[in-house]
Amino acid sequence: MTDLLTRCGWVNDDPLYIEYHDREWGVPVHDDHALFERLVLEGAQAGLSWYTILRKREHYREAFDRFDPAKVAKYDENKIEELMANSGIVRNRLKINSAIRNANAFLRVQEQFGSFDEYIWRFVGGNPIRNSWQKLSDVPATTPISEAMSKDLKKRGFTFVGPTICYAMMQATGMVQDHLTSCFCHGETAVSRN
Repeated sequence: MTDLLTRCGWVNDDPLYIEYHDREWGVPVHDDHALFERLVLEGAQAGLSWYTILRKREHYREAFDRFDPAKVAKYDENKIEELMANSGIVRNRLKINSAIRNANAFLRVQEQFGSFDEYIWRFVGGNPIRNSWQKLSDVPATTPISEAMSKDLKKRGFTFVGPTICYAMMQATGMVQDHLTSCFCHGETAVSRN
């Protein structure tokens, strides 16, 4: 049976990518554990395609203790060397060190705000921004909100959180709804896609 659904133009025909687009991308995320995962993976993506990271996500989950920030925050040089030898992830020392540093910053934010969710969603007033882009070239790489988020995260000790990475995270976690108007997911609620 042929899939006749119209999707955003960035999706290829890999079932893994289709599943990610259809069920995950743009769906609001309010779970701290899932938000930490997205934060680490978006940083790992820097300079690469999301598709590359998505195919490695299960390896990342295994290598990074299912993205438990309390565990990642305690990684030492031995663990870093173990990760550098893991071909299932992007073996970039700066990105691995960033994940550890970000885990520590993440825990501090949780302590200050009660949850990372409470902190991060305040940038959009607690509700998703719904856009109506008609073509991929309409979708911005950064916005004033992603720039403000980046600046605040950096001030709190996070790394690999530039405005472009922040906007990609906002898209992935449903803080902004950037499915194109031609996409069957545009305007759908999170409930209808899960």
